[in-house]
Amino acid sequence: MRTADFDFALPPELIAQHPAPRRDESRLLVLHRESGRIEHRKFPDLREFLHAGDVLVLNNSRVIPARLRGTKARAGGQVEILLLDENARNDWQAMLRPAKRARLGMQIAIHDVNGHDTGVHATVLETNEEGYRRLQFSGTPDIRCELERLGEVPLPPYITRTNPNEMREDRERYQTVYAKTDGSVAAPTAGLHFTPALLEQIRADGVEICFLTLHVGPGTFLPVKTEILAAHRMHEERFELDEETARAVNEAKAAGRRVIAVGTTTVRVLESAAAQNRGKLAKNAGKTAIFIHPPFRFQIVDGLLTNFHLPRSTLLILVSAFAAPGGICGREMILAAYAQAIRERYRFYSYGDAMLIF
Repeated sequence: MRTADFDFALPPELIAQHPAPRRDESRLLVLHRESGRIEHRKFPDLREFLHAGDVLVLNNSRVIPARLRGTKARAGGQVEILLLDENARNDWQAMLRPAKRARLGMQIAIHDVNGHDTGVHATVLETNEEGYRRLQFSGTPDIRCELERLGEVPLPPYITRTNPNEMREDRERYQTVYAKTDGSVAAPTAGLHFTPALLEQIRADGVEICFLTLHVGPGTFLPVKTEILAAHRMHEERFELDEETARAVNEAKAAGRRVIAVGTTTVRVLESAAAQNRGKLAKNAGKTAIFIHPPFRFQIVDGLLTNFHLPRSTLLILVSAFAAPGGICGREMILAAYAQAIRERYRFYSYGDAMLIF
């Protein structure tokens, strides 16, 4: 399939710049994939579509304040750093902006959120094929421990902020209420709609709630640049699947009960782990670079709760595969649903509304 087949036009005003006043006040578009029927609901109505005995699986990765700002130590000039992955203490892979002038050996003086010098420096050690830099930090025993003080919430570029009060709100709202394990540089956004009260109500309805961890990297959200889908290569992301969740999912599948994934990141872990173990889950930890695109046969996931995604993104391509498992017509179904969402003025992307596909 061609990447261009997954393009669509979105009015800029539908890109959500702020979350809903309350997490669960988002809208919910429900797509019945067998019939193609669409319902327009509110997010708390999700309970009506979950059954006692279902297993609801969520990604509990926590977003770190991964965006740092500084200046070139010798020449001056502003530099923005987005931390991606920790190689070792004070040794990180990162994206720099502007990138072209970030040469080997360049030192960056790190500022705090008020623009003041902190005594912390980053030195560019290497550049990889993707243009990412390897940075060595100095002036602190461990930069990870400084991020709450020095870092900013790594909001995606389509969300703009000028007011410090808004940025403080993002520290809470660009994080799920069940976030636990530090490591993501972008939120698993499908989970942003849940409140503790709603999760308790779902449990009381007889739904089993389980967690796994996938640390979301920026590569998940980048547009696919290859002309042919099969030529695209995903960035690796770290994941962890514990024994309790593996057992719950295996028992549900054996009994014919449904597994509902909250977010594309959750889908990727479940299907990656199943592919490694002949369709069964087991305790597992490592990295996944799975690229789910049509046609794809899902072994674990029966339902998917997700947000509305960017054109040509791997996330849009994944939900298109899920809309028609094993086939290639899911693209038409998803793009038709997106067109209806645009007509109904749904809010798109990270702080936007939700979609349930089953």
